[in-house]
Amino acid sequence: MSEKGTDALTRRAKADVLIQRTASQLREMLHEAARELDPFPLFMGSFSIRAIEAEPGGASKGDRGCVVACPDGKLYEYIYTVTVGGPFPEPSRKEETKELKLPPQDYIPYAYNALCEITRLLLERQESGSSP
Repeated sequence: MSEKGTDALTRRAKADVLIQRTASQLREMLHEAARELDPFPLFMGSFSIRAIEAEPGGASKGDRGCVVACPDGKLYEYIYTVTVGGPFPEPSRKEETKELKLPPQDYIPYAYNALCEITRLLLERQESGSSP
């Protein structure tokens, strides 16, 4: 293998280490920030799910639903279903979260966005001098 090829492989290995380190540090920061946000807000009209949206916008993927951060500082897919049926046509609402196991390069934009949103909420509470 030429020296040029070795440099490319070394560069890729260094990039992989940086991505992993960044994801690990963001994970720690997100856990810490989530603990500070007490009480954690209910998610968009939810009756039971406490979470904040972690969607990074353009970097999100269409193969998963809405990604949220919960009070434990972990990222989850928020799943919302409405069913209508049975003898009474009243809609039934079901909400749940499923923990996501993302590779570092996918985790980073979600974690960063969640951290920014938690920080915004913490600053808002600090400015108003109250906790919702």
